[in-house]
Amino acid sequence: MGRIGISCLFPASWHFSISPVGCPRILNTNLRQIIVISILAAAVSLLYFSVVIIRNKYGRLSRDKKFQRYLARVTDIEATDTNNPNVNYGIVVDCGSSGSRIFVYCWPRHNGNPHDLLDIRQMRDKNRKPVVMKIKPGISEFATSPEKVSDYISPLLNFAAEHVPRAKHKETPLYILCTAGMRILPESQQKAILEDLLTDIPVHFDFLFSDSHAEVISGKQEGVYAWIGINFVLGRFEHIEDDDEAVVEVNIPGSESSKAILRKRTAGILDMGGVSTQIAYEVPKTVSFASSQQEEVAKNLLAEFNLGCDVHQTEHVYRVYVATFLGFGGNAARQRYEDRIFASTVQKNRLLGKQTGLTPDTPYLDPCLPLDIKDEIQQNGQTLYLRGTGDFDLCRETIQPFMNKTNETQTSLNGVYQPPIHFQNSEFYGFSEFYYCTEDVLRMGGDYSAAAFTRAAKDYCATKWSILRERFDRGLYASHADLHRLKYQCFKSAWMFEVFHRGFSFPVNYRHLKTALQVYDKEVQWTLGAILYRTRFLPLRDIQQETFRASHAHWRGFSFVYNHYLFSGCFLVVLLAILLYLLRLRRIHRRAPRSGSATTVWLEDGLPSQKIASTL
Repeated sequence: MGRIGISCLFPASWHFSISPVGCPRILNTNLRQIIVISILAAAVSLLYFSVVIIRNKYGRLSRDKKFQRYLARVTDIEATDTNNPNVNYGIVVDCGSSGSRIFVYCWPRHNGNPHDLLDIRQMRDKNRKPVVMKIKPGISEFATSPEKVSDYISPLLNFAAEHVPRAKHKETPLYILCTAGMRILPESQQKAILEDLLTDIPVHFDFLFSDSHAEVISGKQEGVYAWIGINFVLGRFEHIEDDDEAVVEVNIPGSESSKAILRKRTAGILDMGGVSTQIAYEVPKTVSFASSQQEEVAKNLLAEFNLGCDVHQTEHVYRVYVATFLGFGGNAARQRYEDRIFASTVQKNRLLGKQTGLTPDTPYLDPCLPLDIKDEIQQNGQTLYLRGTGDFDLCRETIQPFMNKTNETQTSLNGVYQPPIHFQNSEFYGFSEFYYCTEDVLRMGGDYSAAAFTRAAKDYCATKWSILRERFDRGLYASHADLHRLKYQCFKSAWMFEVFHRGFSFPVNYRHLKTALQVYDKEVQWTLGAILYRTRFLPLRDIQQETFRASHAHWRGFSFVYNHYLFSGCFLVVLLAILLYLLRLRRIHRRAPRSGSATTVWLEDGLPSQKIASTL
């Protein structure tokens, strides 16, 4: 039988060979062989389990880190530790049309990774309540007396100064951002109000407050800030860590020629208030336009921005579409609807000689009111009497012309440009009226289903008003639902349905809309997005301070893994060396007597011992 020779880059004394005939002898091995084989098996097992344990440990740390971040946002109800010197603060004042509110935010020292954003949270006082304060009226009421604005806003700033540690005041940025109420004022009055703030506030407060920290923001900016705030709370700006996370392929704005990247899918937002409706969502792909006019319009609706602290890094560059539609809120839409039926009914009565709606006995039959409810429209001293018929489908058909849709491609309400949405790989959150319409009365807030919503809305509209009132009196609806909500629920349900499906062109089988009042049990304000965007360069300061420390911590983390690999590898090599050495000794031991006997035989045949040595 032949022999199998095994050799390697070791000393020559470590060379050995194994006979195939000897292979089955493993079943008849001595104690030494069993010990050697056991040691070898233990070494291999140790190496394997070292690799598995290290991989599981670091994988688990990564998962635990993600869970801790999620848990921190969900259960962010602890009081802010104002004694911690590593906690930073920021202040945003939302100057709205009806009043002004101040929000105080806080965040720990940045982790030093330029790819991560600041972990900003709303500050909570000793009673674990958000540090928020509101005053009335709106700042626009001081349009004719701008010198009083700083006195008007001082109570808010004093409130913030009491909560932010005194030692942190000089490094705490203060932003005063004015919205709808100020936008309608002439530019000269806006400027006068802002100048008073910029002049007086630095005299009385030590907050970080520069000329760019007080301004009137556009509806587009407000929408972008709202979109940033929602997606930040949802964790959509973090890195991909799980294979089951929803991702999207993105062409980074400004580098369309480069290869597309994969990152977490962001959520779009739909917000229907009383006066206006707003939509905002990321446009991951490069868009094309049907005409040069459409391209010009799109420039005012698309916002491109970088949330990262490094302008040369593109992983946090986003292209977001934001559009606001005045007159498309729930209450404004009902007013437009009533104006239309009042004018058309009066005109028909005059042309046809009818008396429809002029008396309670001959009311105008309104399909958008619950069955048998009575209502009135008063204009210019005239009264139009209404009675509901509760016909949901007819109501939808009646209000469709109010969408002002055009035949142009890629358009939505009022014929405004809207970039395409990848409905199969998208997610939207509906706030305000989207939530009230689905939850307050119909009790089906959350995951939206057009079929289920339509059935519930039809049933509600067709129910007699007397029965609805009885249910209301028994407390079967949401606690904050009032008679006004009951009366106009039928209309608003039809309006929400038409705006969503006809106006914004979402298919009726779309299943990725969540109607909500809060995200993770927290009301998310656009001010969170504002401070995230405006403080995006602050991590550079911490990164510069922590570069040396972070690099060493990084090396220590990796050296821990490599040391385990090195130890296991060396241990295995030593055991293999011992095994090979033992095998070599065993072979030498067996060859010694066999060589002696062979010499005796050869000598008997007359061969000299010198030739024996040479033949060996």
